[in-house]
Amino acid sequence: MKIAVIPNLTKPDAFLLTERAVKTLLSLHAEALLSEEQRSVFSQSGATFAPESELYKSCDTVLCIGGDGTIIRCAKEAARYEKPVLGINVGRLGFVAGLEANELGRLSDLIHGEYTTEERMMLEVSLEENGYIKRYYALNDAVVARGTLSRILDLRVLLNESNVCDYRADGLIVATPTGSTAYSLSAGGPVIDPRMRCILLSPICPHSLFTRPVVFGEDSELAVMPLSELGAEESYLTIDGVISVPLKTYSGCIRIRKAEISAKIIKLKDLNFYEVVNMKLAERRA
Repeated sequence: MKIAVIPNLTKPDAFLLTERAVKTLLSLHAEALLSEEQRSVFSQSGATFAPESELYKSCDTVLCIGGDGTIIRCAKEAARYEKPVLGINVGRLGFVAGLEANELGRLSDLIHGEYTTEERMMLEVSLEENGYIKRYYALNDAVVARGTLSRILDLRVLLNESNVCDYRADGLIVATPTGSTAYSLSAGGPVIDPRMRCILLSPICPHSLFTRPVVFGEDSELAVMPLSELGAEESYLTIDGVISVPLKTYSGCIRIRKAEISAKIIKLKDLNFYEVVNMKLAERRA
């Protein structure tokens, strides 16, 4: 069995945890694949090295060591090749992680196939400009929000080309069920089981007492369009908190729908989603 190990070495203890994970995989007679760029760092680990572009193609499973952001990035890339991902949490919360740093012993369950895989819905976000369409994929959310200035945004949301609502707010969050426990939760959105198929719309600091989050069906296509000049507000489209697209000169629709590909997240532990949420949020309060 070939396991691609993708660590975020900027995280504390990620280096030592990666070495331990590779050693554990080798002891279970699995092949551990690391990026060629990390050869000098892990030259004594016993791992096999390959160009990062080839890791996802040639592996059976991806083992990602990092926080939620790292695991989400790996899961999106692995989704292109229909490869499942197991995350080991070395971040703060780790909602998407399947194991904590002290649970490497459970990698034997992975090698022996004693696990389940959850299909996580993703979003396809597209912008059309000058006849070209730019597409992005989100596992957590797509956010339209202002930049550093304090002016509010006037945005219209369409559902399958029909008007839904006009918003005056600091921004809008369009999230997957997986992303319901991320930025959307902080904005007052509901917690949704990640196995569900739906699209969640949560306004950020809406300037209305009656504006609430809305849940749409999986076959919905949402379009977000400005009702005022976005350039004055230095607005941005942000994908999963990583990709930031300036909307300073953009006047078209941002179209969001369910992606044709989905992420595959490995579960090794017999915990339901709500137990995990309660445990993680309790850790945040501690």
